Amino acid sequence: PSPRSCQPAGASEEALRREIQELKQKDLALDQEIAQLLSEGYSLEELEKHISLLHEYNDIKDAGQMLLGKLAVMRGVTTKQLYPEYDLELSD
Repeated sequence: PSPRSCQPAGASEEALRREIQELKQKDLALDQEIAQLLSEGYSLEELEKHISLLHEYNDIKDAGQMLLGKLAVMRGVTTKQLYPEYDLELSD
C-alpha cells in the first residue's frame, strides 16, 4: 500500500485545505504586487513580456545546465569543474 493509503482521510483533506489556503494567499499577494507595478506605471503587456522573457531565459539556462551535466558525465568530472573552461561563474 502507498503511504497515502495509510493516512486517515481527514488528515489528507486537511492538508489539501491548507494547501488551497496557501495558494489563495499567494494569489492575493501576486495580485497586490501586480497592482503596485501598475500603479508605478508599468503596463500589463510590459509585465507579460517580461514574464515571458524570464521563462525563456530559465528554459535556456536549464538546457545549458543539462548539457553541462551530460558533458561532465562523459568526461568523468563534476559540472563545477567545467565552469572555468567555459568562463562561467558558479552563480550562473
